[in-house]
Amino acid sequence: MTPAPHAHANPIPNILTGFRLAAGVVMFLILAGATGGVPYLSEYLSPADQFALYRAAFIIFVIAASTDWVDGYLARRWHATTRWGAILDPIADKVLVTGAILGVLTSGSVPQIAIPCGLILFREFAVSALRETVAGKVKLPVTTLAKWKTTLQLFALGAQLFARNWDGFGLEFEWLPYFQAFADVLIWMAAVITVWTGWEYFEKARRKMSQI
Repeated sequence: MTPAPHAHANPIPNILTGFRLAAGVVMFLILAGATGGVPYLSEYLSPADQFALYRAAFIIFVIAASTDWVDGYLARRWHATTRWGAILDPIADKVLVTGAILGVLTSGSVPQIAIPCGLILFREFAVSALRETVAGKVKLPVTTLAKWKTTLQLFALGAQLFARNWDGFGLEFEWLPYFQAFADVLIWMAAVITVWTGWEYFEKARRKMSQI
């Protein structure tokens, strides 16, 4: 059972959620700058500067992604669930995931994951639109599989970001193709589960709407 929201709850879980939301935007801007997306500034970046930006974006992503579990755990442990937290948490997840996807795709060297990345984005926007459309009529609580979906998305995108900065970490280049293949498998798995959970939401909404 989901704990009832508290008006004067400990603010730390919401602060962590807000951090994740802001981190998603900052991470995307850093990735855009590393790939030449910032006018005038990007053209002065050396390869070393670009790797440094990728490292910074990757570190921000890892820290922000870790708060996805921490803020929820603290909110439950401290009985600090709030309406704002319930609203901001899925938004922060979607901003972080979307920012990472766009950041990876701007590198222009990963056409093999364009389809799964697109499927993830389409599903997230479609489900958000569905929730808004049926709000007040049908309740669509987050399923357990959907929670694991977000975890897999973050893990897969973290692997993709790590692969983008492989040389920046001083790792042997001969291992990069193997790791890239592993990261690509993860993103495809995430896309399949993402689409599946999206279909579950639409099917549940269809059944409940037909009963109204």
